[in-house]
Amino acid sequence: MPRAMWKGAVSFGMVTIPIKLYTATEEKDISFNQLHKTDHERVRYQRYCPADDKILELSDIVKGYQIAPDQYVILEDEDFDKVPVNTTHTIEITDFVPAEQIDPISYQKTYYLEPEKIAAKPFALLREVLKDSSLTALAKVTLRQKEQLCTLRLHKGTIALETMFYADEIRPVEDLDIPGEIEISDRELQMAKSLVDMLTGDFEPEKYHDSYREALLELIEAKAEGQEIKRPAPAVSKVTDLMEALRASVEAARRERKAGAEAEEEEAAPRRASKSEKEEKPARRRKAG
Repeated sequence: MPRAMWKGAVSFGMVTIPIKLYTATEEKDISFNQLHKTDHERVRYQRYCPADDKILELSDIVKGYQIAPDQYVILEDEDFDKVPVNTTHTIEITDFVPAEQIDPISYQKTYYLEPEKIAAKPFALLREVLKDSSLTALAKVTLRQKEQLCTLRLHKGTIALETMFYADEIRPVEDLDIPGEIEISDRELQMAKSLVDMLTGDFEPEKYHDSYREALLELIEAKAEGQEIKRPAPAVSKVTDLMEALRASVEAARRERKAGAEAEEEEAAPRRASKSEKEEKPARRRKAG
């Protein structure tokens, strides 16, 4: 587990639960260095002050909030500790609500809570309350110089904190050009439902992976070995009729499901044969005895 990114306490009424906060997710992007085109030397970025024509060190830089053109209020690091809110070192629970009332668009980032050793019992109490009530706790916490709305919910034996966007941070859909009521035929609707039925199943997160990332890594490896890289031919779609597109989609889903079932059968066959062989050996020994 990486280092805790925040330490503080959960405030649950008059109960205080000292905890550590850990980032729950990581994005596995492929990172590139920026190089000078002619000699492939890594590019360096410097902090430059045009007024003094001078390269600055990090210690030369302060934070300023612009209040008028060329006028700034300067804030030192200790000023941020003086902000008069209670959530700088506390996750303050304010409400408990049904999780289904929260639109997923509101969620931002997920963290894990880990209690300090002295807080094991109050942490377990909060966890049990969340389990028995089937509710999600709403709270506020200040992270990275912003007071975040957040939720606390159960996740695999611990409590997960999910930061949220405020209502005024979610853009309205009214700004979009969305079609109104459009007539859909019964055949089109039935065909679309057939496609949904073909694609319906349980969520298995491990079966999904980043195909682009894998292909890009293969391309990088091929270039490192001096192979010539050819641009893949773009997929051409000739389907323009909605019913034809739906029918082709259903057939493609049916073929894919059949291929998947056959692949599972091929994988399961050796396991069944091995199991059958193990069951037959004791039977042979009993007959021989």
